[in-house]
Amino acid sequence: MTRLELTRVTVELGGAPITAGCDLMVRDGERVGLVGPNGSGKTTLLRTVFRAVDPVGGEVALDGDLVGTLSQRQIARRVALVHQEPVTDFDHTVEDIVALGRAPWQGAFDRTGPAVRAAVTEALTLVGLPGHRERPIGTLSGGEKQRVLVARAIAQESPLLLLDEPTNHLDIHAALDLLELIRALRRTTLCVLHDLNLAASYCDRLYVLDAGRVVATGAPADILTPELVRDVFRVECVRLTHPTTGKLLLAFTASP
Repeated sequence: MTRLELTRVTVELGGAPITAGCDLMVRDGERVGLVGPNGSGKTTLLRTVFRAVDPVGGEVALDGDLVGTLSQRQIARRVALVHQEPVTDFDHTVEDIVALGRAPWQGAFDRTGPAVRAAVTEALTLVGLPGHRERPIGTLSGGEKQRVLVARAIAQESPLLLLDEPTNHLDIHAALDLLELIRALRRTTLCVLHDLNLAASYCDRLYVLDAGRVVATGAPADILTPELVRDVFRVECVRLTHPTTGKLLLAFTASP
């Protein structure tokens, strides 16, 4: 059973308010999205889950345990992060990166043994990159790099998956391919997305942030109304139905 709950979470950075009194819940098996304009606090809220940022108010709990009482190793055994495409082209191999997922479960001198290699092989097979383990990470495409990060999360065996704009910098094929891969993993997921149509297609529920506050939550088709999109994202939209998936599809026009 995996459950994430944020209660009245307030974050300040350098004395400036970033989020204010945010409530959020992700139930076992759900795919929940965080959407909102740039600067609305989406990534900051996500980072409180793995203690990259500590709130000045409110609580973050994993399965009822306050995150502030857990060590980083304990958190890493429960939470895995897939962030935006890495832009560095350092010379680590794909195997090096994926093997880092085993760190929360391994001792200092037990990170290159047969168990780790087996976990790397299984993870790379699941993401469709079994032949890439010796490739330098810098030689991969953006979509392949993101698959490597998903493989690292798989190897980590953490039940909660956090995604911070994982489709950023990807073309539409790679973005859809990545989200379908993550959907197939059937992990409890909290995902920051900037594309509302991807969020509507991929997520069971959404939280909409604006100026650091949650202004709406619910199923995408219930809350992504033309009025909300106009007020929060400053664009006009027409609601359509995708002819293949039956999901909500938004057609945008600039606000006058």
